[in-house]
Amino acid sequence: MVAPVPAVTAAAATTAAPATPRSQIAGNFSDFLKLLMTQLKNQDPTAPLDTNQFTQQLVQFSSVEQQLNTNTSLNKLITLQEGGQVLQSSALVGKTVQVASAQVGLEGGRGTIQFQSAAGGPADVTIYGPSGQPVRTAQVSTAPGTNSFSWDGRDDSGRRLADGAYSVGVAVAGSAVPFTVGGVATAVERGPDGMMLRVAGLKVPLTAVQSVQ
Repeated sequence: MVAPVPAVTAAAATTAAPATPRSQIAGNFSDFLKLLMTQLKNQDPTAPLDTNQFTQQLVQFSSVEQQLNTNTSLNKLITLQEGGQVLQSSALVGKTVQVASAQVGLEGGRGTIQFQSAAGGPADVTIYGPSGQPVRTAQVSTAPGTNSFSWDGRDDSGRRLADGAYSVGVAVAGSAVPFTVGGVATAVERGPDGMMLRVAGLKVPLTAVQSVQ
């Protein structure tokens, strides 16, 4: 009598780490069916194999295959959705926007900062160079509500600085306040961190956009 072929479990068939999971599970499933049929043909009539175990194994393989199909479909939907986001976000290109950022983009020798003041009064704006040293300090008078500061790209000595990204701090009555920076949106990009918008030399997430003009 031919010895029974050892049973193959779903766990054993999926233990290996395939480069292409979907094609690997399909191959394992085909091999499993061949082994199952061989096992049934050569089983000992006096000690038949447990059909319940076979059924469970088939269900396990089918579940894994269905999950892989679902994951593939989800990946396609995500790709389509991201493509749609690029098209929708492209409407921002060419528009003047305000974005939340810790930096101001100096582009063409100009950068703008916008912030809120509850009661008005003097506000201190500090712009920092690449090494963290203050390059421009200014005190501006504010009114209650929205206020803005336009930087001409010069340091405290009047020297014009190169275009780029500069860190900013804004304080009203000695307390730091949040601010936004303005500029014209020039491009929309899809990257590993999601959808990004280029504004005045900065690259910020789309979620940072506060207003569009």
